Amino acid sequence: MLKRLLPESGPLRALAAVTLVNTVGQGLWVTSSALYLTQVVGLSPAQYGLGLTVASLVCVVASTPMGYLADRRGPRGVQLCAYALQAVLAAAMLLVASFPAFVALSAVTALADAAARGARGALIAGALPAERRVRGRAYLRATTNVGISLGAALAGLAIAADTPTAYRLMIVGNAVSFLGAALLGLRLPAVTPVPATGGPRLVALRDRPYLAFVALDGLLAMHFDILNVVLPLWIATRTDAPHWLIAVLLLVNTSMVVLLQVRAARGTERLDGAARAARTAGLFVAAACLLFAASGGVPGWAAVAMLVLGALVHVVGELRQSAAGWGISFGLAPDGAQGQYQATYSMGAQFGRMLAPVLLTWLALSHGVLGWAVMAVLFALIGAAIPYTVAWARRSPRPAAVTATL
Repeated sequence: MLKRLLPESGPLRALAAVTLVNTVGQGLWVTSSALYLTQVVGLSPAQYGLGLTVASLVCVVASTPMGYLADRRGPRGVQLCAYALQAVLAAAMLLVASFPAFVALSAVTALADAAARGARGALIAGALPAERRVRGRAYLRATTNVGISLGAALAGLAIAADTPTAYRLMIVGNAVSFLGAALLGLRLPAVTPVPATGGPRLVALRDRPYLAFVALDGLLAMHFDILNVVLPLWIATRTDAPHWLIAVLLLVNTSMVVLLQVRAARGTERLDGAARAARTAGLFVAAACLLFAASGGVPGWAAVAMLVLGALVHVVGELRQSAAGWGISFGLAPDGAQGQYQATYSMGAQFGRMLAPVLLTWLALSHGVLGWAVMAVLFALIGAAIPYTVAWARRSPRPAAVTATL
């Protein structure tokens, strides 16, 4: 099992080490931030949610420009600077005492996060051979789940203590994790910057087939919030299943991602295989929605069975959708602009995750079984549309501006 989880020595192992340290800090902060900001700082839940929305919008808008910066300046240097800045910004959260300060700090942090994301995609593309990039992303996603789980477990101690000091220690831990990631990042290989050309700079935003894929993939990525947001509310209000099942389903999901993501990425290194995987992902997520719908209005034991089966089906769709997105995003991006293309790809997921809580919660909780059925049709259609978008991109001549960056 250790051999399955631990990548081979070299750039990928260095990337995995950076990812592990960084995501442990993410787990600390994500798990404890809501309670710290509302109970210690004194923000209202609405103010906390608005601050997160502002940060998400900033990250979406800044993603492609920051990816372009990584291409031009070199992704390793940009990522190390971003991590160092994030360490300072994470520690600065200890000084936040008002809503305006929280929004301002969140917006600046989102800029640094966008830079780190853009540099990460370009670094993976530059450090790994083309045929190993998807497998590398699969290893890093498994590592991410391990890191966030470890951080969340540690944050549980702070939540159990429920003191301002305990929450502040989580902030310090998050800042230290960014600093540790920056130091470990010194071991990463340097990727040669791509010189600017006379053509347009943000060429990814002019690549219409690629943008169509990004939009569809972002909409398909809404399914991630089914397990995190929609299902807990559905279980608590519409089923006779025990509430502790929510934690069990999350644990099952995390464990399967850690154990199976690398294997699930097989066959998605090429565009044809990745496009088929996207279609399959949509069908599996659609089937999971129908199983979740069937858990309402039935005895507790039957609800548990439907929910567990639905979670298992859902995670297969999740694994295939992630791998498909990596294969397509790398496959359609020119090597001279991998940073901005990968950043644009992540922008779609950010947009989908912004839309998902409101839309999917409204469908499931306000419309019940009908809402789940609408979700199923939506995800199946989105998955089915992605192969046509990939075919469009492959038969269309690349824009001159994109070719100029090669």
